[in-house]
Amino acid sequence: MCLNFCLIGHLIGLAVVFLKDFKFKKMNIKQYLPALDWLPNYKKGWLSGDLSAGLTVGVMLIPQGMAYAMLAGLPPIHGLYAVTVPLVLYALLGTSRQLAVGPVAMVALLTASGIGALKPETPEAYLLLALTLAFLVGALQFLMGVFRLGFLVNFLSHPVISGFTSAAAIIIGLSQLKHLLGIKIPNSEHANEIVLATIEHIGETNLLALGIGIAAIIVIKNVKKIHKAIPGALVAVVLGILAVWGLGLVEKGVKIVGEVPSGLPGLSMPSFDFGAWQSLITAALTISLVGFMESFAVAKAIQAKHKDYQVDANQELVGLGIANVGAAFFQGMPVTGGFSRTAVNDQAGAKTGMASLISAALIVLTLLFLTPLFYNLPNSVLAAVILVAVAGLIDFKEAKHLWHNDRSDFWMLLATFAITLSLGIETGIGAGVVLSLGMVVYRSTRPHVALLGRVPGSPFYRNVQRFNNLEQRPDVLVVRFDGPLYFANVNYFKDKMGELIAQKGEALRLIVLNSDSISYLDSSAIHALEEWVLDNRSRGVQVFFTSVIGPVRDTLNRWELTETIGEKQFFMSNQQAIDTFDGVSANGVVKDYREYILQSN
Repeated sequence: MCLNFCLIGHLIGLAVVFLKDFKFKKMNIKQYLPALDWLPNYKKGWLSGDLSAGLTVGVMLIPQGMAYAMLAGLPPIHGLYAVTVPLVLYALLGTSRQLAVGPVAMVALLTASGIGALKPETPEAYLLLALTLAFLVGALQFLMGVFRLGFLVNFLSHPVISGFTSAAAIIIGLSQLKHLLGIKIPNSEHANEIVLATIEHIGETNLLALGIGIAAIIVIKNVKKIHKAIPGALVAVVLGILAVWGLGLVEKGVKIVGEVPSGLPGLSMPSFDFGAWQSLITAALTISLVGFMESFAVAKAIQAKHKDYQVDANQELVGLGIANVGAAFFQGMPVTGGFSRTAVNDQAGAKTGMASLISAALIVLTLLFLTPLFYNLPNSVLAAVILVAVAGLIDFKEAKHLWHNDRSDFWMLLATFAITLSLGIETGIGAGVVLSLGMVVYRSTRPHVALLGRVPGSPFYRNVQRFNNLEQRPDVLVVRFDGPLYFANVNYFKDKMGELIAQKGEALRLIVLNSDSISYLDSSAIHALEEWVLDNRSRGVQVFFTSVIGPVRDTLNRWELTETIGEKQFFMSNQQAIDTFDGVSANGVVKDYREYILQSN
């Protein structure tokens, strides 16, 4: 009991810190409640799109929620509970206006895996662990948002996000083939497994289900040509229900959603037992990170199509965290942003979080009154809705642009795409992060180095590889190092400088290191610079530094390297350094350079 109170006390303390930060830093309240950015200024023109999207996604959520709950090992009703309160909470607290939050296949599988390993003895015990897992996921994500850990998504570069979302869209699309064709295919996140299983069972295709699905795709793709305000997906759903009901297609093998359980979620309480938390923390951490990465990746991909708002990673963590906490207290399961639903939401015209509020309202109404209406909804129509939606997430244009403009980013996109497609969404996210980090490390260890020459008749120096007819003296080497100098690239710096020095040969007497692009020095760089300067000086070659920025100068002073090098060997410009070397002072009086160096040291 004491431990429980301590945990609650820590959470209250964190909340107090959060509120103090809000109060004293006078942050904009919209930053903490993003709905205030669009709700008070809601435009009538947005309602048609939000209504269409909300109803369409709400219809999708009914079978999806039930299916994903069963996949997680829970009764179907808990999947529907997970798209009521959590959906509302995210709509108010999340920054994405199109992200549709709820159960997803990957999180459902992780939930089943994490709880199944504990072997609960009864369904009630299993449900309690699921609620506790949702609470832990929510608490972790909320705390990550409060402590500004959203920067983790910075390790997902745009090529990685593009490759990941394109592959995930294909996997989701392939997963709908079983519904489109009316055949039995085992659930899988691996594209090759889905394709092979489809080929094996292709002979079992229900042509009526396939025909309904194709007709639904045609309706969705073309109905907006009649009028943009017509919700194509919703029209397809209604027509599909009417076709099954009017023609008696169930008897002919067309699979439908069937009976939808009724009843609103009551209050529930997760376990605050430390032992249960300890057992679930690994699964909770995995779902927290993977769910956030997946959610943020699709949120960013969709937001790129909309320029009227920005997605904030930290607030997304807060919004998703509160949504999961809501799921824990209202008999739900862990939730996150879904690829297919979000794509449908955007495709159907969602403009704000009002679409999610409408979806939640539809689920509530369905649970109370409308469950019989969805009984005859064909699975192939839902598959068609998803297929049309995720097709827009496959980004061929980005791959084409990268192939022509940046081959390294193209190969990173292709690698992420291939890994996600073959090994699954979770592995694809991890691979994307590793690839992004690897590229950052690679580029920082091999920064650009420019050999500079003087523009004739001026004091300006430019890269000799980019400009013609620049003046270069045989006894002077002017170099610009474009990047921080630290332990990972200091050997590259020495090797590159060694190559340039060797090209000058015995005539070299002065090295001018233009430092305006050196943003940072660590201790390894300090020691290497001191050794490099003294080594060149012992060979009769002086080293001057130009345009050193303030933070780097502070580092040099702290390590007393400025004194070792000589304060008078730091200059404002390359030309000033060379003029000093030539023995010309600012007022034009010729000085003996050797005397100048002795005075400076």
